[in-house]
Amino acid sequence: MLNVIAQESFTRTLKLMGTKFDITVVAESETKGSGYIDMAVNEIRRIEKLISSWDTESETSEINRNAGIQAVKVSSELFDLINRSLEISAITDGAFDISYASMDKIWVFDGSMKQMPSEEAITSSVEKVGYKNILLNKTDFTVYLAKKGMKIGFGGIGKGYAADKAKALLIQQGVTAGIINASGDMNTWGHQPSGEEWQVAITNPLNKNKVFALLPIKEGAVVTSGNYEKFVRFNGIRYSHIIDPRSGYPSTGIISATVFAPSAELADALATAIFVMGVEVGLDRINQLPQIECVIIDDKGEITTSRNIQIQKI
Repeated sequence: MLNVIAQESFTRTLKLMGTKFDITVVAESETKGSGYIDMAVNEIRRIEKLISSWDTESETSEINRNAGIQAVKVSSELFDLINRSLEISAITDGAFDISYASMDKIWVFDGSMKQMPSEEAITSSVEKVGYKNILLNKTDFTVYLAKKGMKIGFGGIGKGYAADKAKALLIQQGVTAGIINASGDMNTWGHQPSGEEWQVAITNPLNKNKVFALLPIKEGAVVTSGNYEKFVRFNGIRYSHIIDPRSGYPSTGIISATVFAPSAELADALATAIFVMGVEVGLDRINQLPQIECVIIDDKGEITTSRNIQIQKI
């Protein structure tokens, strides 16, 4: 006779990488569940140390310090992350760009900004930005930023990458199901203890206390980027806190972009890029990518979805 051990889900909420993480694992006891969560937390902290531009000891800081001076040898893990970031930049025509960190901070979204920056200030704010100036040597594993004062940062991809790595580690440890939720970057695997699929709620950006749709997620990731909290309005135009790294102007027209992808890293980067590309271009690009779907809500509340997505409206 087989002994079936009942499993439950265990969740811990904590601050990592400067944001809220909810880590849920399905395990047979609280002790095991807590041990698994500890492993995930340690992995996320390891990633943060690798990619943080605030930590002066990190490889990322070393790359930035040597911009315009010399190439820096890095670990294969960071090298590969930068390489994948550049591939995403290429497929989004630069709408996603880790060299956005070189941008001058001329836009403020805390309500204190009373007038738009000048056209000259906006143009010069992105002079050092440009993913094509991130030069990789695949033989030596070196990274060189071609312009002095250039910087890279992983704000648009780092949380997703950390969620992917934590998920991979837990699967390797035999955890059959769980969710890593990095402040809206959700990565799932397996099923709930009830046998049902995990579901993600998509908030109505025009009324963030209301959910407009529930979607099941199977073995994948979902990321929502939204500008319903951080924006400024000038001349009747609503400017989002997500800034186009190519022009220096904040993105307009979209208030929420939700992307479903096999990895949180990819979903994270594409959700940011859609804001910058706009509804038509963003949707066209997503429809060309295999295993990627999206839900876009524009500033009039209109909902647009990619070709193969089925929304269960509430």
